[in-house]
Amino acid sequence: MAHIKRWLRPHQRTLYKTMSYYVIHVLVAAGVAYAVTGNLIAALTLSLLEPAVQAFAFFLHEKAWQRHVSRA
Repeated sequence: MAHIKRWLRPHQRTLYKTMSYYVIHVLVAAGVAYAVTGNLIAALTLSLLEPAVQAFAFFLHEKAWQRHVSRA
């Protein structure tokens, strides 16, 4: 546990910035989804689902990029 705390300390600002960006992203996505659907439950579901799908898409994109770069 101590090694995790040592690693986190210099990265604390970046982690806080990442968390605040995530919250803003979810709020914006929820606002857009609500404007489109008019349904609060659907808006919240979409706004929480979308970042998870994006993370998976990023993973696939990164793997494809690595494969492309290794062939070049």
